[in-house]
Amino acid sequence: MQMPPDPLTMMPGQLLARGVSRHFASLGWVTVEELVPTRGLRVDVMALGPKGEIWVVECKSSRADFMSDSKWEGYLEWCDRFFWAVDDGFPTDLLPEESGLIIADSYDAEILRMAPEDKLAPARRKVMIQKFATHAARRLHVLRDPGAGLSV
Repeated sequence: MQMPPDPLTMMPGQLLARGVSRHFASLGWVTVEELVPTRGLRVDVMALGPKGEIWVVECKSSRADFMSDSKWEGYLEWCDRFFWAVDDGFPTDLLPEESGLIIADSYDAEILRMAPEDKLAPARRKVMIQKFATHAARRLHVLRDPGAGLSV
């Protein structure tokens, strides 16, 4: 069986995503990382709540990382709420105030500013839940059978 990534070799954004995912798990939510909602977009963390809520979290490890992200507004149509996750040293005044804010490290996270809600249409929600499930199932399959020739 393939081993999970070693925290010592993970990139800073991956460590933030791990802390965010742990936080959501403590709230009864499930998450997947690096999900593609549509061609040309890849969200860092998508969280699925117990009532079918879909939140997207973009993890930014530095000012340069944030400044080079020109696609984030494209994520808004694929979720009910959108958040930035950064570490406690990040200059949060750079982040748009009309989005949520999560402070994270590799072990946990805290929501400091709740994102405004813009509910998905039922048909879009159904598509996203199916993408979420498919992505999660493929990840598990690749973990259990790395030689299967599947990609995520």
